[in-house]
Amino acid sequence: MDFKEVFVKIFDQNREIALCAAGTAVALLGLGLVYKYTCPEKKLTQVGVVTQLLVHPMKSGKAVSVETAECLRMGLKYGELRDRHWLVITEDGRMVTGRQQPRLVLVSLTCEGGQLCLSGPQMEELRVPLHQPNNAVVDCRVFSVDVQGRDCGDDVSNWLTRYLESDSTVRLVHFEPHLKAQRPSEKEPLFPKDEKVAYPDAAPIMLMSEASVRDLNTRLDKDVTVLQFRPSIVVSDCEAFTEDTWDHIQIGQVELKRVIGCGRCLFTTVDPETGTITRKEPLDTLKTYRLTDPKQKTAPILGQYYTVKKTGVLHVGEPVCKITY
Repeated sequence: MDFKEVFVKIFDQNREIALCAAGTAVALLGLGLVYKYTCPEKKLTQVGVVTQLLVHPMKSGKAVSVETAECLRMGLKYGELRDRHWLVITEDGRMVTGRQQPRLVLVSLTCEGGQLCLSGPQMEELRVPLHQPNNAVVDCRVFSVDVQGRDCGDDVSNWLTRYLESDSTVRLVHFEPHLKAQRPSEKEPLFPKDEKVAYPDAAPIMLMSEASVRDLNTRLDKDVTVLQFRPSIVVSDCEAFTEDTWDHIQIGQVELKRVIGCGRCLFTTVDPETGTITRKEPLDTLKTYRLTDPKQKTAPILGQYYTVKKTGVLHVGEPVCKITY
């Protein structure tokens, strides 16, 4: 049998495999061409630079400024610290925030070596085990939404009650992944129905620009800082209020989708350095020119709420890019 006969015989035996492989290759090529010409190309345009990343472990507590943070579906994470994953409550489960207890903004909550650490003015530092799985799971409420948290124990409760000089006992709870979370869509239908957060007012991420705060300061007798507005991500190198137009942004590998403006309340009148509340500024001034969302008639907008479409790690100094197609 010569070479030609051998080749023909082998080809006949493997004809089905060869035809199948060729067909698959053609199909994949066709799919690639369809994707290329029917799916718009993503375009990135730099609109700013990240200048601060702020984790607020305890709702209404002191911010922790970090150089890098994980950006997860439920917000920023730095080591064991998760953004707004601790909540002060009354004994019947109602949230306690800086609106009622402005000195909460001076309380620092950190985690070191498996311990939860609390510190505040004129108070001794308290350290307790971070994880206390035998403690009770408590039903509580953030505004009108039912959530749950793991009680952090009597030592923490006594410390906070003494610090706040409260006539009524307060307690601290910690959100754990298996517990009941908030669904922002229950309060605001613009949020995706599968979105979940622990104890924030609304969203996992709040972003604002330094320029917006500078603009506000030109209208005030006394300057304020971004800390007064408790953002997660602070951006520079942009014009005031341009963040209102950043519907879809990318920072490194992280993608964020804007949902709604952050409507401001009485909490903005608490000074983060002194823990005092004026109940006036800067809220009164914001109301004179930032009532920009008809749905939030009495709440001036400063900063924007975002959901996390693609998780990753954020770094101070990274460019913020607007995504268009």
